Amino acid sequence: MQEPAITPELIEAHGLKPDEYDRILEIIGREPSFTELGIFSAMWNEHCSYKSSKKWLRTLPTEGPQVICGPGENAGIVDIGDGQAVVFKMESHNHPSYIEPYQGAATGVGGILRDVFTMGARPIAAMNALSFGEPEHPKTRQLVHGVVEGIGGYGNCFGVPCVGGEVRFDPAYNGNCLVNAFAAGLVETDRIFYSAASGVGMPVVYLGAKTGRDGVGGATMASAEFDETIDEKRPTVQVGDPFTEKRLMEATLELMATGAVISIQDMGAAGLTCSAVEMGDKGDLGVRLNLENVPCREAGMTAYEMMLSESQERMLMVLRPEKEAEAKAVFRKWDLDFAIVGETIADDRFVVMHHNTCKADLPLKALSGNAPEYDRPWEETPAPAPLEGTEIPQIDPVDGLRALIGSANYCSRQWVYEQYDTMVMADTARPPGAGAGVVRVHGTDKLLAFTADVTPRYVQADPVEGGKQAVAEAYRNLTSVGATPLATTDNMNFGNPEKPQIMGQFVGAVKGIGEAVAALDMPIVSGNVSLYNETDGQAILPTPTIGAVGLIARSEDAIMGEAREGHVAVLVGETTGHLGRSALLAEVFNRADGPAPAVDLDAERRNGDFIRQNRDWIRACTDLSDGGLALAAFEMAEAAGVGVQLDTDDTATLFGEDQGRYLIACNFDSAEALMIAAGRAGVTIETVGRFTGETVRIGGSEALLSELSALYRGAFGNTFG
Repeated sequence: MQEPAITPELIEAHGLKPDEYDRILEIIGREPSFTELGIFSAMWNEHCSYKSSKKWLRTLPTEGPQVICGPGENAGIVDIGDGQAVVFKMESHNHPSYIEPYQGAATGVGGILRDVFTMGARPIAAMNALSFGEPEHPKTRQLVHGVVEGIGGYGNCFGVPCVGGEVRFDPAYNGNCLVNAFAAGLVETDRIFYSAASGVGMPVVYLGAKTGRDGVGGATMASAEFDETIDEKRPTVQVGDPFTEKRLMEATLELMATGAVISIQDMGAAGLTCSAVEMGDKGDLGVRLNLENVPCREAGMTAYEMMLSESQERMLMVLRPEKEAEAKAVFRKWDLDFAIVGETIADDRFVVMHHNTCKADLPLKALSGNAPEYDRPWEETPAPAPLEGTEIPQIDPVDGLRALIGSANYCSRQWVYEQYDTMVMADTARPPGAGAGVVRVHGTDKLLAFTADVTPRYVQADPVEGGKQAVAEAYRNLTSVGATPLATTDNMNFGNPEKPQIMGQFVGAVKGIGEAVAALDMPIVSGNVSLYNETDGQAILPTPTIGAVGLIARSEDAIMGEAREGHVAVLVGETTGHLGRSALLAEVFNRADGPAPAVDLDAERRNGDFIRQNRDWIRACTDLSDGGLALAAFEMAEAAGVGVQLDTDDTATLFGEDQGRYLIACNFDSAEALMIAAGRAGVTIETVGRFTGETVRIGGSEALLSELSALYRGAFGNTFG
C-alpha cells in the first residue's frame, strides 16, 4: 500500500505544530515515514507527553514514608502494613465519552483497571467522577444514560464494586463532558511488578485480545479541542469487552506467579507504540518489533494502524526466555493471544519491521524523555469582588433546602449508583451515597476508604484556594468514616493550555493542591492530565478532581453509624457564613459571584485529628461542604430515617460553605465529652440541634421528612428518566 506523502496538512492532522515537526527533522536528520510520523504524533501529543504540564507537576509533593511507588508508573502504590499495599490511580476518558458515551466510559473503566492489575494487584474498588452539561441541554440526557450504562456495563461484568464518586451539572460542560475513572487494588509488597524493561535480547510479548482498527489516533484526538467535525472522530473511540478483560486479569496474575515476567505494561493510550517505548525508556534499552507477529482481528492492517491502534484488553511484557512455554500455556488456557512480537536491544533505537520492511527506525528516548516540554505563558486569575452583606439574600430555610435537594446537582445519586454493582466480592462495608466508600481488606481487620472530590466553581473563582479545597474535602470525607488519609491521585481537567487564562487556572490549582497535600500528609502518587477540554472555544470549568485513599487500621475504629432519635447535632469547626460561590447562590438565585471560601490547612488538620482521636464518642459523622449545615443535617437525617431540628434560621449560618467543618450525631453525654476534648485541643465546637421526630424543622420552618426524602430520592430519575 502506498503511504501518503508528508504534507503540512498531514502534519497538522497529526496534532503536530510546525516547530515540533522541525524538531523531528532535526532529531532524525530526514523526513519521517508515515508510520514514524504517527509514532511521533502518538508520543508527543498532550495526552501522552504532558508537554504543557510537566513543569508544574514536578512541583507536587510525591514522597512519604507510606509511599512505595509515586508518579511515573501505571499506578501509585502505598503501604498499608502487614506486607500489603494499595495500588490506585484516576484517569480521564473525556473526549471518547462525549463522542461515544457508552464505549468511551466503558473503556475508561477498562483502562484504569488494567493500570492496577498490571502492577500485580487485584482490583478491589472503583469510583468515577462525572461532569455533564445543564440538564436541559439536548445532549445531556443521552450522555448521562450512555456514560452511566457504560460504566456499569463494564465494571459489573468485570466484577469490581463501585464504591463512590460524584456527578455534577453545569452549562460549561455542555460541549465536553468529563468522565474520570478511579480504580484501586491490593498487592503483596514483595510481588509488585513494574514496567522498566531489563536485559538485552529478551523477548517482547504481546498478550490479550487481538488488534483492530478501533481507537487509531485516539490519544491524538484526546489532545485536541472539539468543533463541528466531532462526529468524524467516532472511529477513534475504542470498543471494550469486559469479559476478555476479566480473563486477561486472571491470566496476568497467574503468569506473574510463575516468575516469567521481567516487566509488564498496559497497552492504553497510543497502544503498542506507547507501551513499547515506555518499557524501553524506563529500562534504558531499545526495542525492535516485528509486526507480522501481532495478532490482528482485521485483514490487511498496516504498520501505522497496528502501532496506533488502541484496541482494548491488551498488554505488553518482557519475558524470561526460559519461561516461554510455561507463560504461553497460561494464556492459551485463558483463551487469549500470546505472541512474541519483538526483543529488547542494546541501542537507543525503536525499530518497527513489517514483512521484512523497516517502517520505523527512531531514537527511542527522543520519543519519550526528549518529548517537547513547554513553559506556557499564564495569567493569574483575578480575585473576584467580595460578596457584600446587602447582597446576601435571606430565604425560608426549608424552601432553600427544597431547592437544593430537588436539583440535579444536590439530589440523591441513587439512580446512578443503583446501576453499578456495589457489593460484588462481598467486602464492601459502606456503599456509595455518602462522602467515602469503605472496603474491607479481605482476611484482615483493616478497611480502606475511598473518595473523589472537587468543587469547580471554587477553582474558577480562585484556583489556588479551589485546589486546596479539593484536597481538604477529600481529607474530610476520609476522616468522617474514621480513616487516616494516606495519599492522593489527581485528574487535572482543564481547557486549552495555550490560552494564558486557562494555563493560569492550571498553575494556580497545582499550587493549591501541592500546598494542601503537603500540609495534610497526602502525597500525590499517580494521576492524569486532560487538557483541551473545550468546544468551539468554550472551555469547561477548571476541574482538578482529587481521588484519595485512607486506612482504618482496625474495624472498631470506623465511624459508620447513623443518627438516631434523641441524638445531639454537634458542629465542629468555625462558622462565619461564607456564601460566596455557594450552592445556595447557584441553585436558588442562579448566581456565581463572590470569592471562594478560604481553606485554613492548619485548622483542617487540627479538626481532622480531633475527629479521629475522639471517634469513640461519635455515632455518625459527615463533613460540611456544598449546601453547608442545612444540607449536611438533612442528608444525615434522611439516611437514618429520623427527623432533625436546627436551632437557627439564619441563611448564611445554614447554607454558608466555610471549610474545615464536620457535623456529628451522638448521645448527650458524648456531646459533653466532645466539648471538653475540643476545649483542650483548641477546636471550635457547638451544638446546633438534635435528631428527633418525623419532620425537618429549621428555625420556625418545617416539613415532613418523608416529603423531603421523596423529593431528594426522586429528583434524578424524574429529570433523566
